[in-house]
Amino acid sequence: MQQQYVSVSRVEERRAEEVGVTAEAPPKAKELRYVRKEGHCSVVFRHVPEEWLLFVTDIFTTLVEIRWRVMFLIFALSYILSWFFFGVLFWVVALAHGDVNGNTNDTDVCVYEVRSFTAAFLFSLETQTTIGYGFRGMSENCMVAIVVVTVQDVVSCFIDTFVIGIVVAKMASARKRAQTVGFSHCAVVNLRDGFLCLSWRVGDFRRNHLVEGTARAQLVRATVHATGKVDVTYEDLLIQQSHVVLVTPATICHRIQPGSPLYRMSLADLRGAAFELVASFTYTDDSTGMLHQTRTSYTPDEVLWGQLFQEMIRVSRRHYRVDYTLFHHTAKVLVPEVSAEQYEHKKQSRPSPRHSPRSSPRPSPRLSPRRPDLRQDLRQDLHQDPRQDLLKLPALTVELVTDHQTQPTVPMSLEDRQESSRLEV
Repeated sequence: MQQQYVSVSRVEERRAEEVGVTAEAPPKAKELRYVRKEGHCSVVFRHVPEEWLLFVTDIFTTLVEIRWRVMFLIFALSYILSWFFFGVLFWVVALAHGDVNGNTNDTDVCVYEVRSFTAAFLFSLETQTTIGYGFRGMSENCMVAIVVVTVQDVVSCFIDTFVIGIVVAKMASARKRAQTVGFSHCAVVNLRDGFLCLSWRVGDFRRNHLVEGTARAQLVRATVHATGKVDVTYEDLLIQQSHVVLVTPATICHRIQPGSPLYRMSLADLRGAAFELVASFTYTDDSTGMLHQTRTSYTPDEVLWGQLFQEMIRVSRRHYRVDYTLFHHTAKVLVPEVSAEQYEHKKQSRPSPRHSPRSSPRPSPRLSPRRPDLRQDLRQDLHQDPRQDLLKLPALTVELVTDHQTQPTVPMSLEDRQESSRLEV
């Protein structure tokens, strides 16, 4: 059976011409993605039990995940509140010791030059930041002030360590490294080694290599029932060569074969399907040793049937050159618009060239087993007298030449020729 190949870019135009419609179809409503193109999930949690308690319990992860502006606000408040808190303590100590009224001598003062709350706040700031202007200080006659200064120094060390750790962890976050590993804007369906395959491209935009890269893909379907219930199902796609060393951009391929969710899906079924292809790439960065994951998703409209990614690697004398301007570019190829199941049936029903009547030689009528009369005639011809037509030798003419005259030529038979040869010997 001869297959029909159709240019995918004209499929919709052909269908419109068949039904006599020339106007453009209305734009399709934008569907909600389960995973957005940049990898974030469109999921919001509501009424989580003890939500604030969970955030406070894991305060380090909470501060790493919040926005930078919120983190800067929290860190600034932590310093200002600590200065204010210990400033209040120094103000209370000065009031209790009588330093504010100035009734004590210089030898009995607990904190020098602290006669107002502003002065107490400045002394707390200078102590925690180790500025030390030289006007305000603590005397050795007040044990309470010594204890407060010691506690403030310890708390200051904890705040500095916590702030520096959060900033470093946030700057080295896996999300930032994941932004340097990207997927192609679309996925393509084409033929590879005689099979329909779904493929997409992934590449690393940095020069340092990745370690132990693993590609995965899932088909996510969300079914909304009339009662409002939503069922989300996940189907794994088998990836050919899922372990990738991402030195150069690689094309991740899924062969559409029996067992694949796309095995019975043709081009027409793909355009009307409601699913989301979630692709992920998990890897380890060789610079930091941290585990990262980059995600993206493709809707049926972003799966191009009959397209092929353009080659973007060129070989020079010293290097392999990668042109990232062609990372998202595709080219059209001829691909049957039927499903992989129908394509396999057509391949199996197609006659093999080895058994084709055109390629086999035409049988000889003498050796054909269906013509026994010809075989009988051939046997009879072979058993005939060898002196007849089949084995008859041509007659020879022998001339006997003497010194004086020539005798006439006489035709000789086969027996005469043999006798003559014997006599000559």
